[in-house]
Amino acid sequence: MPRPDADTAAPAAGEAPAATAPSKGEPRPGATRSRSGWWPLLTRLHFYAGILVAPFLLVAALTGLAYTAVPQLDQLVYGEQLYVDKVGDTPKPLTEQIAAAREAHPEGSIVSVIPPAESDQTTKVVLSVPELAEQDKQRTVYVDPYTGEVRGALTTWWGSTPLTTWLDDLHRNLHLGETGRLYSELAASWLWVLVLGGLAMWFGRRRSYAGGSARNTVLPERGTRGVRRTRSLHAVTGVWISLGLLVLSATGLTWSAHAGERFFELRTSLSAFPAELDTAMSGSASASHEESGHHGGQGSAATGLPAGLTVDEVYEKARAAGLDGPVEIGTPADEKSTWTVTQTDNQWPVRMDQAAVDPHSGEITSRVDWADYPVLAKLSKLGVAAHMGVLFGLANQIVLAVIALGLSAGIVLGYRSWWQRRPTRTDRRALAGRAPARGTWRRLPWPALAVVVPVTVFVGWAFPLLGWTLLGFLVLDLVLALVQRLRATKTPVDA
Repeated sequence: MPRPDADTAAPAAGEAPAATAPSKGEPRPGATRSRSGWWPLLTRLHFYAGILVAPFLLVAALTGLAYTAVPQLDQLVYGEQLYVDKVGDTPKPLTEQIAAAREAHPEGSIVSVIPPAESDQTTKVVLSVPELAEQDKQRTVYVDPYTGEVRGALTTWWGSTPLTTWLDDLHRNLHLGETGRLYSELAASWLWVLVLGGLAMWFGRRRSYAGGSARNTVLPERGTRGVRRTRSLHAVTGVWISLGLLVLSATGLTWSAHAGERFFELRTSLSAFPAELDTAMSGSASASHEESGHHGGQGSAATGLPAGLTVDEVYEKARAAGLDGPVEIGTPADEKSTWTVTQTDNQWPVRMDQAAVDPHSGEITSRVDWADYPVLAKLSKLGVAAHMGVLFGLANQIVLAVIALGLSAGIVLGYRSWWQRRPTRTDRRALAGRAPARGTWRRLPWPALAVVVPVTVFVGWAFPLLGWTLLGFLVLDLVLALVQRLRATKTPVDA
């Protein structure tokens, strides 16, 4: 909730008018330390963070807004591949559908098969092709499950269409690779700081006003104009979307480059990862397979799948084991590996169970159920699904779009209030309002400083980009203060 709108022209939230800074814009060295010193410090931090980080947040909001429409855009652009022209009565066996896909696209090898989750969807046959595998991408062939007709093929990234992949990269790294990821991590790292600081300032300001009401806390102030009206709109917008912004900040950081590494270390130390599915066949099953001379699996030559059970039989075994809903069937990695069947329903209530199926006996040799996931692993999965707009379906998309629009509006309003507070007198014109007073840390009581310093160091370690940019702000601030003092000492001499 960036608010680049506060300076010494108005009291900070919760601060009495008598506590304003001296004329030169800095607190007196001997200023009294008190709890009210928190407000000028929050104001200054919020101001500078809003001014400098808000552009990154605006880009993240607009690219995220575009990503929220992915399901509808995919249907519009790739309807020919994703959906059937006419829903039939009985789908053809998966083996026949795969054979049709392989006839049209014999290149590479089959990685997985995704049966249609809905009756109007196509079957997806995912191929690993050497030239695409280098880019961590696959070729997905789309087959009409009722006619066996191949509807087309697309280059996909973990199941995502080219358009979805393009929008995902735009939001994640602006198509600049690993360097571009710094922008989104910087935005997510500062977002929670701006939100919590803005909330503290706004609610503190409401309490300090005589006659302040709950209505004016969550709705724009009535009867106001100018900068006060703009500030009210900015703050109220932030209040309404604050919870969503905090969730987006937290979930975005979990898979960021630097803070994400810290999160991975935390999960590792807490053993907060789900168990891995064991896809290795037992010794007896492997020996039985070798003794059988690799027989079985009718039609394996046409599909390119390993001998043994057909993909239809594997599918039936998984259904019988309780893996309902949308699933992805993974092929054995080698002759000593099992098939894998994974539920892929990310919509609440989620279904994410996995099972390993012996390719000869059909026995379920290993299983990992969603119910057995550690709590932190569940929260991470659910958070990512919510961040991507799939957890609650269309409602999730709408909420994300509202948050993105609200954040964009809040940023514009923040900059507008900064501009509205500019000096307009003929002898004191400026392009924008003055910054809050420097040296506000001198107003904090010593016990508070003893807490703030180590907490700041820890936060800077946990969120490296936040820590480095905060250090950069401090260094820049010190340089500006030094330049200002040098000018002040030289002025009388020059005069």
